[in-house]
Amino acid sequence: MSSPQVPLRDAIRTLPAYVPGARAAAQPDVIKLSSNENPFPPLESVREAVARAAVEINRYPDMFATELGEAIAERHGVVPQAVVPGCGSVAVLGHVLQAFCDAGDEVVHVWRSFEAYPIAVRLTGAVAVTVPLRADGRHDLAAMAAAITPRTRVVLVCSPNNPTGPAVRDDELRTFLAAVPPEVLVVLDEAYVEFVRDPLAPAGDRILADHPNVVLLRTFSKAYGLAGLRVGYAVTHPDLARGVRTAATPFGVSHLAQVAALASLRATDELLERVEVIVERRAALLAGLRGQGWSVPESQANFVWLATGDRTAERAAEAARAGLLVRPFAGEGLRISVGEEESVERVLALTGTWR
Repeated sequence: MSSPQVPLRDAIRTLPAYVPGARAAAQPDVIKLSSNENPFPPLESVREAVARAAVEINRYPDMFATELGEAIAERHGVVPQAVVPGCGSVAVLGHVLQAFCDAGDEVVHVWRSFEAYPIAVRLTGAVAVTVPLRADGRHDLAAMAAAITPRTRVVLVCSPNNPTGPAVRDDELRTFLAAVPPEVLVVLDEAYVEFVRDPLAPAGDRILADHPNVVLLRTFSKAYGLAGLRVGYAVTHPDLARGVRTAATPFGVSHLAQVAALASLRATDELLERVEVIVERRAALLAGLRGQGWSVPESQANFVWLATGDRTAERAAEAARAGLLVRPFAGEGLRISVGEEESVERVLALTGTWR
């Protein structure tokens, strides 16, 4: 077969590759800590709801995920028109950028942050303007405000930040929002918000109520344990939500995902008990790492960050040989998810040898 001569867009040819977390092999002693997944299996009530709904998969799902959107709206104290469900929060982010960015517009975000940001930005033809993280792994919101220009259309704030872990603080976020022009959209990506225990962290719903140019991004993949079904959502002013909905993929949330998300919302108390267990394991992991002499950012998510620098690839390979799959960021560090109970002891046993 001859090679095609149809050229790809320049943005596609030069896109950075999204690197997923390594998948576990069939060995029973391998623990996957590379994708920030919830280590608990789905609740029985969620599994039963999905099984009942499986007989309907010959039909298209509700295109607007109406019942799910109403349940989410009630949870956030907004009207249903303010909610846009989608195929995971990263897909919803793509719809947000498509709705508000033209070619050449600027999108400001910190780096290092969520690996999908530069990909999603460049797919729209926009330009990513990156601001370095502070030395403690936190957003430098003052520098982000200074990076806004007349070409800026969107600012992305990842809180807690993936992969370093800290959450922004309410006072600094409000100061930042006061400095952002009202015509610039601020996306507050709260994929890990259920794990936050910092009393100074902002309440996203109150931030949204006070600032009509804010979009909240949430997901059912992490705390709710539905990573395999891909369902997330945006909450924003109804006028902005209308534009995001226009850009969204038709039938983007499968019927099974809608059913599972609704069942999960009904079981929130039971699910949050599991979240508390993960938070306790996170505290034990952070304390153990610091006791070994590591300088670790104050994670408010379900993972921790180790700055391993030039030895990152080597350390990730050593972890894999020890049956621990972690997520390396070449030349920078390792992100290690908080997983099964035995994973904490095994991670600390390994990292102790590195000190």
